[in-house]
Amino acid sequence: MLQDLRYGFRLLFKNKVFTLVAVISLALGIGANTALFSIIDAALLRKLPVTNPDQLVVFDSLSGPNIMLGGHSGYGGLDPATRLRRFSSFSTHTFNQFHANQQVLTSVFAFVTGDRLNVNVDGSSEIAFGQAVSGDYFSGLGVQAAMGRTINPADDDPAANPVAVLGYDYWQRRFRSDPGVVGKSIQVNSVTFTVIGVTPRGFSGTLQVGQSPDISVPLSVAPLGGEAGQRANQPWYWWLRIMGRLKDGVSAEQARDSLQPIFAQAALDGWNAMPAERKDRSEPQNSRDTPILRVASASRGLNEDRQDLGKLLGIFLALLGIVLLIACANVANLLLSRSAARQQEIATRLAIGANRGRLIRQLLSESVLLSLCAGALGAVFAIWGASSIIAWAPWNPDRFSLDVAINLNVLAFTAGLSVLTGIVFGIMPALRATRIDLTPAMKHGARTVSARRSFISKTLLVGQIALSVLLLIAAGVFMRTLDKLQNVNVGFNRENLLLFQVAPASNNYSNARIANLYAELLDRTQAVPGVRSATASNLTLLAGGSWTTGGLYVRGGSFNATVQEPIYRLAVAPNFVETLEIPLQSGRRLNAQDNAPNAPLVAIVNQRLATRFFPNRDAIGSHIGFGKPGTGPELEIVGVVADAKYDRLRNDPMIVYTPYAHNIGGQMTFEVRTAGDPNGYIPAIREAVRQVDSNLPMIAIKTQEDQIYESTTFERLFAGVSGSFGGLALLLAGVGLYGILSYNVTHRTREIGIRVALGAKPGHVVRTVMLETMRLAGAGVAIAVLLVVVVTVIMIMFPPSGELSRDVLMVSPADPLVLGIVIGLMVTVAAVACYIPARRAAGIDPTVALHYE
Repeated sequence: MLQDLRYGFRLLFKNKVFTLVAVISLALGIGANTALFSIIDAALLRKLPVTNPDQLVVFDSLSGPNIMLGGHSGYGGLDPATRLRRFSSFSTHTFNQFHANQQVLTSVFAFVTGDRLNVNVDGSSEIAFGQAVSGDYFSGLGVQAAMGRTINPADDDPAANPVAVLGYDYWQRRFRSDPGVVGKSIQVNSVTFTVIGVTPRGFSGTLQVGQSPDISVPLSVAPLGGEAGQRANQPWYWWLRIMGRLKDGVSAEQARDSLQPIFAQAALDGWNAMPAERKDRSEPQNSRDTPILRVASASRGLNEDRQDLGKLLGIFLALLGIVLLIACANVANLLLSRSAARQQEIATRLAIGANRGRLIRQLLSESVLLSLCAGALGAVFAIWGASSIIAWAPWNPDRFSLDVAINLNVLAFTAGLSVLTGIVFGIMPALRATRIDLTPAMKHGARTVSARRSFISKTLLVGQIALSVLLLIAAGVFMRTLDKLQNVNVGFNRENLLLFQVAPASNNYSNARIANLYAELLDRTQAVPGVRSATASNLTLLAGGSWTTGGLYVRGGSFNATVQEPIYRLAVAPNFVETLEIPLQSGRRLNAQDNAPNAPLVAIVNQRLATRFFPNRDAIGSHIGFGKPGTGPELEIVGVVADAKYDRLRNDPMIVYTPYAHNIGGQMTFEVRTAGDPNGYIPAIREAVRQVDSNLPMIAIKTQEDQIYESTTFERLFAGVSGSFGGLALLLAGVGLYGILSYNVTHRTREIGIRVALGAKPGHVVRTVMLETMRLAGAGVAIAVLLVVVVTVIMIMFPPSGELSRDVLMVSPADPLVLGIVIGLMVTVAAVACYIPARRAAGIDPTVALHYE
């Protein structure tokens, strides 16, 4: 083997053009796959840096439609396997019952994300991402503090002094790695906490992938605010994520069987303790569905986002697999050309006694050596590539934290992929090179044999071009989709509109104070010079969030209608429609009187809802209610406005706008219409907010244009990644064409020299050399286009469903514009790649060529 490797090294250095083209082609493919694998390793494979992570389990539950809970904060929806409703969180009562019955668990701990927390340090307020944890959270995980100590059960007592533990990265960023931070007082949501420790480096908690809490505080004193803070101890409100550590020898199934009766009784206790008015909204009341406990591994933390991210990364890995396949086809083709030139050498070896297996081993060792060199260069590419992919990711970079450093796992993947790649692209040329007839091979010169283009070589060339075209068409479809979304009519004036949020509940504002706060903030903002109008809504338009009701019913004279599909609702300030410049179709807009606490309940609806429920009559004056008749108050429709986008650019939902005074609480988004560029007004508006409450930070400050841009993150991700992969495939195709043709021209020197000596003109030589390769390129393009047409026909006959078709595809794969651009691009690249070696061939001096021969 060492002899084979030494000989392989000599060949690599001897054939520099071949080596350079092959190594670059493979390095691009291997490097891109390595970069993506480093993300997969960090996000999906790497276990928590805690004691025995395989013993950790996380709980969730399933229920039929007649649920026992009265409120839920966490992940939900239908479970695809059982079609039952899934709930990720549990009540405080359930956690206490689990904690009191630990026959199968050595420890049980709970936690909840606090999302944005207002942290004031030495008079300077900033927003941080926090979590609240039970007293045995850190001890249950087996995590020791890097400095100071962690939260213990004594800290998780309402009578205890509030304490906080800082995340390592947050300690470095906010406190500049100050070793004296332990014992320091900070304010979190206007509550004073004492810092007692810093978590170890590399520990980012047990939350969703990429979420790393800046601050951890005890559950009993958590200043979370909002609904969670107000209902935390209610047995019918489910808001805690619960994890546990299994005892030795206990399986997850045994733990589930042991805890199921306890969980079912705790859920029933919560149902019995639920207020009657809350039960009135749950039908039927006479029988409830007993929830089913589920137990899953928590060795990597919470799983929901990891599962979604895993699907996305799986798609990207498949696309990169195609790119690597193109690179392998490139190098295999080069090896086929080189093996043709080496047939006399191989025939001589066979003639003097070498067996075929020995020669195949030698040729494969040369291929693996080539791929290992490419893998080393690819690892360098991967260091940059992984950071670039993270920058493209469809998550908030301020909240997403992932260590994608190249480690032993990634290096092992790169080495394994390099060896596998070397075998994949080397096996066929090795088999073909050693399957020769000795007599003809010994008679003819190697260069004569190398001029013959094999069927396999042509097939590889056509295949790699077809794959490249397919990737480029996919990129074109995604880019066209993105272009259409960015230019869609949103139904309101998106220009010169500044957005920001405040969360007064985090500063312990009561509902009465919040109402006055909103009114004062609107007045102060409106008074800023250059501000044309200021309004507010409980949700940001086109931010992905929504407030839906369990259907809607209409009551008006003899006409009644009910629909069970979700109806979108938005709580707004009286001047919301005017500020956003949504056209009024009929009736009137909301006014200040509608926002009074005891005012009659009114609403305005969009045109789509009015058309659906009132196809033949005016909607003005009709009364509507949410849910089922008799389960809630009714609202009078006083106006109809034009349709506007709500949560997503693709949706055109039915919307009901109601005065925000009836839905005080939580956070509010303020929309400010300015006379010029909104970004120029941020300092003045920030000062106006500071004058109202200096401890109330503005968060999520952006323009409406920025918000719309962010709403297309998923599409931009697909367009960017597929475009990059398509561009990489195009580059590989060009490099491959150039390398193969350049190598063949070198070994066809005698043939071309004879043609020139017999009178062939340079233009004729160029056409002859280019024509053969361009025909193959045209065949590859034709095959790809035919496949795209077939896929398009299948999609028309059997329309796809699911997340991909709903969230990505808006353009047909056979879109003429996309096909035209891709075909033109591929033909141009192929022509340029062919022309350079063809031009060099036309300049061959026949005297030198024949003398050399």
